[in-house]
Amino acid sequence: MALEQQPHAALASDAARAPRSLLARVTAGGTAGNETLTAATGAVLLVLLAALGVTIIRRSALLNEHMFLGMALIGPVALKLSSTGYRFVRYYSGNKRYRAKGPPTLALRLIAPVVVASTVAVFATGVALLVGGPAVRQPFSALHKASFLIWLAFTGLHVLGHLGELPRALRAAGRTRERPWDDHGSGRGGRALALSGSLVLGTVLAILVTPLFASWSGFHHGVFH
Repeated sequence: MALEQQPHAALASDAARAPRSLLARVTAGGTAGNETLTAATGAVLLVLLAALGVTIIRRSALLNEHMFLGMALIGPVALKLSSTGYRFVRYYSGNKRYRAKGPPTLALRLIAPVVVASTVAVFATGVALLVGGPAVRQPFSALHKASFLIWLAFTGLHVLGHLGELPRALRAAGRTRERPWDDHGSGRGGRALALSGSLVLGTVLAILVTPLFASWSGFHHGVFH
């Protein structure tokens, strides 16, 4: 029995020493890990979107802050779309773990395409307005406003549909433990790196485009007027 255990112990030791890619660490943990990453990213987005909402209410005075936050959000929004997209692909490609977990409720699945499309539209038109300046206010301002209103309605339903799951998923994040020798370990470190990395990348992007804000400095009505 001892002789039989030695090869397994050696394999576990070798696996523990072997470096894993960021993708392997982020996707480790199976369905629970994916749910935790999605919930943690969603929680961060709720805070940032609340701050962005303040800049919308006071858009004339906080236009620069609105543009900065909008660009900074691109990183975590991309991560959220990636984590939910990963679940979608794994489920519909027949992965056993994701099939066993099951899909979201039918209502959430029906609104998901609108949430994704409106999210992409809001940020794409926002970037177009920032890069093009007031000269491209039409038609991009109207498109930005329309896509925002659609996004607000459907994302609100999406958040309400997942709100009950959020505390449980975040508590699960605190209970996980890394097991580097297990290909399906918690992946907590990788997910933390992915989330923090998305925030850093978004912030860096916002800083890089700050010079473009000058074209809007004399424009007092904002993009929603």
